[in-house]
Amino acid sequence: MIEKITLGGGCFWCIETLFKRVKGVVKVTSGYSGGRIKNPCYREVCQKTTGHIEVVEVQFDNDIVHLEQILEMFWHLHDPTQVDGQGKDIGPQYMSAVFCDTESQLNIAIQSKEEAENDKIWDQPFITKIELIKNFYPAEKEHDDYYDRVGSENPYCTFVISPKVAKLQKLFKKDLK
Repeated sequence: MIEKITLGGGCFWCIETLFKRVKGVVKVTSGYSGGRIKNPCYREVCQKTTGHIEVVEVQFDNDIVHLEQILEMFWHLHDPTQVDGQGKDIGPQYMSAVFCDTESQLNIAIQSKEEAENDKIWDQPFITKIELIKNFYPAEKEHDDYYDRVGSENPYCTFVISPKVAKLQKLFKKDLK
């Protein structure tokens, strides 16, 4: 059965790149969620006035990969303790967030967060926002598959995304395509 979960963990180029490589993930769409403005564009979200977060909508086949596995990867592959940012990407549009489609997903996400905190995979408390999704707006097409299209041509990809891909391969090799 195909399910979806929407995740914010910094720049959507990073999160999209990672989850596209996971077995059972059938589609990853970069976009914006959580804000007040309908159909925001990248420029508006970067102005930090829309309330939107850069996110990815991850559609996955629950017969192949479970939500718990996706969330475990999410907790390891971004810093859920950093307020309004990831690394040098600073601002509320880069906050850590999980937007759930159902109450059941919400309960799983809350439990998963508690387990990851208890396992001390990060030294600080998690600040990740977890709530039911209210809106999702796909990003502009130029953001699709950014890492795979641009890769080493962009220093951001080399210094920020490539280490995350390496970490994904190290920690979750058996779960990758």
